[in-house]
Amino acid sequence: MISNQKILANGGVVVRKGGHEEEEYFYALVHRPRYDDWSFPKGKQDDGEDPIQCALREVWEETGYKCRPMQEIRSTKYQDSSGRSKLVRYWLMLVAEGEFTPNEEVDSLAWMPFHLAVNALTYNRDRDVLESAQGALSKLQLD
Repeated sequence: MISNQKILANGGVVVRKGGHEEEEYFYALVHRPRYDDWSFPKGKQDDGEDPIQCALREVWEETGYKCRPMQEIRSTKYQDSSGRSKLVRYWLMLVAEGEFTPNEEVDSLAWMPFHLAVNALTYNRDRDVLESAQGALSKLQLD
């Protein structure tokens, strides 16, 4: 059943440096037991909430990481399991501080380089978001 209700959500593609030389970027993928999927942290935008603030809040709530947003990247649009149209805007984010603790929404977090993350994601739409993040990251000059 298709609903006329539209859901607005925001999330983050969270990165940090790692690897042998601390030069490779790793992406945070979250496992949501409710859906048994691997995806990016995201969630619904509250009424009157700024999209980027929503994204930062959702990343912090689901992962325990406070992040520095770098730039908006690809969005996704799809129908959720209730038939509602859902728009999710994503931002590329760099970890500033924090530590993952399993919670009700996310029971596991994995840090993966691009070549592993692209295969671990459950949904094709998330692979498109990851590719957008990788492209943006390659153009940014980060310390």
